[in-house]
Amino acid sequence: MQKFLPLLAVLAAYLVGSLSFAVIVSRVMGLSDPRTFGSKNPGATNVLRSGSKAAAILTLLLDAAKGWLPVVLVKWYGPAYGLGDGTLALVGLAAFLGHVFPVFFRFSGGKGVATALGVLLGFSGWLGLATASIWLLMAVVFRFSSLASITSALLAPVVYVLGDGGLWIMSKSVALCLAVMSLLLLYRHAENINRLFKGTESRLGKKAAARPVAHAHAHGHTKHGHRHPPHRDQKIHPKNDHP
Repeated sequence: MQKFLPLLAVLAAYLVGSLSFAVIVSRVMGLSDPRTFGSKNPGATNVLRSGSKAAAILTLLLDAAKGWLPVVLVKWYGPAYGLGDGTLALVGLAAFLGHVFPVFFRFSGGKGVATALGVLLGFSGWLGLATASIWLLMAVVFRFSSLASITSALLAPVVYVLGDGGLWIMSKSVALCLAVMSLLLLYRHAENINRLFKGTESRLGKKAAARPVAHAHAHGHTKHGHRHPPHRDQKIHPKNDHP
């Protein structure tokens, strides 16, 4: 039975990762399915476009938690059952792949940024904080969520290697896992990279600010309906003027 424990741990991590909390939270809170609007990406950023900050924050936390939990469980309790760094790395990768290719949602998932962060926090709290700091710095300076995600994804393996012997002891298995996740994150952001080069990528907060404009436009037709041509026609051509 112990021979199958690594496989069971990896499978369990994938199933947990396959829980698309962007969809689940939106359904529970009575919001539109995030796969039907905006970028159609089931992630916290797109949930924010629904107008509910609470739903977006909850999605972010749960998506990160599902990457963190399987890793720390193996990290804390795995050694007693013979689960080493190899299993630890595979469990982290499986949780990430579950988010990107969820079995419960026809293998159509999100880009995996929050879940990847959770995995990093599971490997090392300092590694996760360092990567999150890179994301935050890039987001504040350039106002592009995608650019912040791409940069932090590229630098996460570099930070892990550079921190060896200091805040953590590097594992080759974990380093390989980080490299694979980094490449997959780049792949999932291919469209964003293309828009960044074209200068058409949306900045943080831009779409959220555009929603009131759309409502204002719609209200404008209601409030100023008396100026609409059909209403003028009604005033110009009273009923007794019709043949």
